[in-house]
Amino acid sequence: MGKRFILVLLVISFLFLEFGFKIEATSTEQSLVSFSSGALVVEKAPEYNSQWSSIMIMDENPRTGWCSPQGQILDNAMVIELAEESIIERLEFDTGYVDQIKSGAKDIIVELSNEGPTGGFSEIARVSLVDQEDNQIFPVAGDKSGKWLRLTIKNNHGDSSYTELMEFRAFGKQLTKTSLADVSGTYETNYNDFHLRQEGTSVTGCYNWNNGVLNGGVEDRIMKFTWIEQYDRGPAIMVFTADGKKFYSLWWFEGKENEPGQVWNGVKISDEIGSCPHWSGGVQNQMAKELLEYGRVILYGINFDYNSDVIRNESKPTLDKIIAMLKSMPDMQLIIEGHTDSDGTTEYNQILSEKRAESVKSYLVSAGISSSRLFTKGYGESMPIAPNTTDIGKAQNRRVELVVKK
Repeated sequence: MGKRFILVLLVISFLFLEFGFKIEATSTEQSLVSFSSGALVVEKAPEYNSQWSSIMIMDENPRTGWCSPQGQILDNAMVIELAEESIIERLEFDTGYVDQIKSGAKDIIVELSNEGPTGGFSEIARVSLVDQEDNQIFPVAGDKSGKWLRLTIKNNHGDSSYTELMEFRAFGKQLTKTSLADVSGTYETNYNDFHLRQEGTSVTGCYNWNNGVLNGGVEDRIMKFTWIEQYDRGPAIMVFTADGKKFYSLWWFEGKENEPGQVWNGVKISDEIGSCPHWSGGVQNQMAKELLEYGRVILYGINFDYNSDVIRNESKPTLDKIIAMLKSMPDMQLIIEGHTDSDGTTEYNQILSEKRAESVKSYLVSAGISSSRLFTKGYGESMPIAPNTTDIGKAQNRRVELVVKK
């Protein structure tokens, strides 16, 4: 009986590998081609418009995706740069929310390269999707590694107008780990010039669109920030190419984070940071300005070890900016708020958020700030500013906030 059971398992495994039979998802691990993992599209497929761009298959939202220009339904290819050299073990595709019957992508070739975005690709999978179905999962045979992944969408299920793919996920193992280099400088973007100053894990900047400013931080390979304009504000998440010359971003209006993100892309045109008439020019000044104007500032530059209240060394420059600000404003009292994503139990996240807020306070007190000026509050997962259903949203929800105590 034991040998027969093992034989059945071997036959099933062979069928999965040979014919790409679909299996049910059983893991909540992060996709290596998700925008929130630091992956980005370096060669876009032809697209219907910017709301149907290649980046939309990486935003973890099965209701948004890529669509070809009208009539250009065959052999559409895009290249994704992974955050790290990786081995891909499993692929997943969503076509459940395509706009019309038979427009869903059908036959797809997936390739990896370690040479660059334009050459050296080797095929790792050839799959055939069914129309209008999410969570179509295929194993990948072999152990080829690469930094660039090419997705060639050969055709659809018979529609003569459009080919669509709503979401693409890839899971496996990262073989390297690198930090985001300093990306300070001036970028030409679809919202005019963008001036960015990075100080450790903290970032601040401005752009010439409705007096726009931003304040945020770096976590691993991604940048999270709040943008503030004359009449609006909201969260955003940004990924840079390995050379720091380009960025790709998705942004939302505050209170509308469940809607599809808007695209914000830029190309570096100068290492000089530059300035805007409405920008204070640095992390400390921008932080003080937001506290005085709004009574609150979100800090994405304070990172902790996973499931821990231990502050990472990379966060010390951000904490030192808080110390300098408090020393320059001796009458200011602050509430330090800790916020988590929804991974884990509600009770655990509540305790973790409290401990993280206390860790920040302890650091400030050890640097000479009176404990009588500092108060702490943990909110756990109870006050999300983005959906906890995606890694993008979870990344935005992991944060420390400073609030002026009145």
